[in-house]
Amino acid sequence: MTQEPGRARGWAGAAGVTRLSMRWISLRLRLMLVFALVALAAAVSASAIAYWLNRDAVLTRTQDAALDDFRKSLQDNTGSLPLAPTCQELQAAADRMAATSQKYEVLLIGTSGAGGGCAAPSNRDLFSLKVVPASLQAAVNRERRVDDSNRYAYHLYWQRITLDGKPYLVGGAKVIGGGPTGYLLKSLENERADLNSLAWSLGIATGLALIGSALLAQVAASTVLRPVQRLGDAARQLGEGKLDTRLQVSGTDELADLSRTFNRTAESLEKRVEELSAREASSRRFVADMSHELRTPLTAITAVTEVLEDEADNLDPMIAPAVQLVVSETRRLNDLVENLMEVTRFDAGTARLVLDDVDVADQVTACIDARAWLDAVELDAERGIVALLDPRRLDVILANLIGNALKHGGSPVRVSVRTLDDVLRIDVRDHGPGIPEEVLPHVFDRFYKASASRPRSEGSGLGLSIALENAHIHGGEITAANSPEGGAVFTLTLPRDVSGLGGGAQGDGDDGENRK
Repeated sequence: MTQEPGRARGWAGAAGVTRLSMRWISLRLRLMLVFALVALAAAVSASAIAYWLNRDAVLTRTQDAALDDFRKSLQDNTGSLPLAPTCQELQAAADRMAATSQKYEVLLIGTSGAGGGCAAPSNRDLFSLKVVPASLQAAVNRERRVDDSNRYAYHLYWQRITLDGKPYLVGGAKVIGGGPTGYLLKSLENERADLNSLAWSLGIATGLALIGSALLAQVAASTVLRPVQRLGDAARQLGEGKLDTRLQVSGTDELADLSRTFNRTAESLEKRVEELSAREASSRRFVADMSHELRTPLTAITAVTEVLEDEADNLDPMIAPAVQLVVSETRRLNDLVENLMEVTRFDAGTARLVLDDVDVADQVTACIDARAWLDAVELDAERGIVALLDPRRLDVILANLIGNALKHGGSPVRVSVRTLDDVLRIDVRDHGPGIPEEVLPHVFDRFYKASASRPRSEGSGLGLSIALENAHIHGGEITAANSPEGGAVFTLTLPRDVSGLGGGAQGDGDDGENRK
């Protein structure tokens, strides 16, 4: 009979597993972590299997040798004893049995000639009947039925126990034919020490395997991730506009195939971008050339229309409306040509800033006064707010924003100037119906008009777009929104000093007239 003492066994597990966000962990670290976990699982599994196999083999070999020796010794030393041996005879037999090379203690229980019981231990301080578990005593003393499947009434039973923190093997058997009952107690301290040494060795081997797996993961990560890193660097260079970026390809594996695919894609993209750039440059040249070519006849037409306008009072009343129409459309065409030329400069990247120190309140006042808007515009600006910017381009921005508010909003238009740290903020608010929500995302688009039913409005649809481009070249921004109190609000934000942008120059730098 084999019986293990009841113990709570198990492995201490982690209270919880925290899921790490992979966007904070590099691929190299993840690869090394996977290698380490796989190696750790394999090493722990192998070590556990090796430990339990060795443990079972060591304990089985030790207990089999001790039990076989005890069985033989019990037969040899009790066979010559009388049916009712004396305590001295039992003690002598116990001492002889304990003197074997297996080094176990013996306890013999018999019936003396006087009819009383007698217990003869080989070591009274260590081994007594109280040490033997009750379950083992019951199994040893239980008589079994003898039949074809069971030839003996009594059998040898054993059990592993712990005394004072030390492991022991306890076995017992009853001599058939009325002989004494014998028990053995063998220490398993040496076996436990051997198993502990084995466990330490396996633990060290597991640690070395883990370190080796980390080194192997590092090598594998470097081998696998180096091409990936090169691919990432090449992709970043391609995104920065270096379309001639290519990868050196070697090998026939998946990464090499990926590099070849990248090179083919980059080559195709370079060709496509060159084609688009050539078409875009051709379109810009066409618009610029067309605008310049139109300026000469427009100059002559403008001169003629000015003469006609001066003579409008002397013209036939039937002809005067037609003359007025020609004058207004000529001015509109002239503004459109100038706007197209300005847009072409922005698209070509040739627009430059001519910087000067500007009192913003004076600049806004001059813009309003030059266009006779003083009666329709309210100004809320403190004098003394000075900014280093291009006054001509600021005038274009203000003229377009205020003119748009007067045309599509409602009077009065309020212009407020504020500063926040090194940022200049100008708000232009009207008192009209506001901007429809579906129109807000498109107010700065070129040639966009909110009402499709009025394609021939006075504006060209380029004013707000040019204003936004002029803000961008200053490093600023324009946003459009509806005020909670009613009306539309356009907000211009500009740095108070744009000299650090690198696109400006002090003094005269004519790049063409700016008109709203």
